[in-house]
Amino acid sequence: MLNIFKKKSKAEKLNAQYKKLLEESYKLSTTNRRLSDTKAAEANDVLKQIDLLKNDA
Repeated sequence: MLNIFKKKSKAEKLNAQYKKLLEESYKLSTTNRRLSDTKAAEANDVLKQIDLLKNDA
């Protein structure tokens, strides 16, 4: 119940953003390949940030 007020960590926020970008990339893959590739590249950048956070901790 108290989990409602808990703030997300930076890694949790980046992970949520990564999942969202991958979903958008997948949806766009059937209609617009260029936008799909752009979203996938953004997701890859976010994944690199997540890896940097894990390596620092």
